Amino acid sequence: MYLDHAKISATHSETEPDRLERLYRVYGYAIALADVAGDDECIGKVAKIHDHKGTLMVIWYSAPTEAQKIYFMKAWKSKIGDETTQVEHALMLLDEIVPKVETENLA
Repeated sequence: MYLDHAKISATHSETEPDRLERLYRVYGYAIALADVAGDDECIGKVAKIHDHKGTLMVIWYSAPTEAQKIYFMKAWKSKIGDETTQVEHALMLLDEIVPKVETENLA
C-alpha cells in the first residue's frame, strides 16, 4: 500500500470544501489511469496538486513524462473534474524539499 500521497489543496477550500473533495477524486482518477497504463513511477513523482481558481496545478518532484501530464489533463477534463483542460505543471524547487539548515559562525 502506498502511503506517501501528494499534498492536496485548493484556493477558497475553507468556504468551498467541495473543491478539496473534487481534487481527491481527480487525484484518484489520474493515478488509476497511470496504474492501468502500468506506470508505477507516476504516484511517487507527484508532490502536490492544487486547484487555483479552476486551474489544476500539478507540482512534481521530478519531471513528468507527456503521458503522466495527460493522466491529470484527462482527470481534470472529466465530469468529476472541472471539465476543462486548464492544467499547469511545475517542478518543486529544491529548497521546498530540503529544509534550510542555518549554520552558526563559531569563529
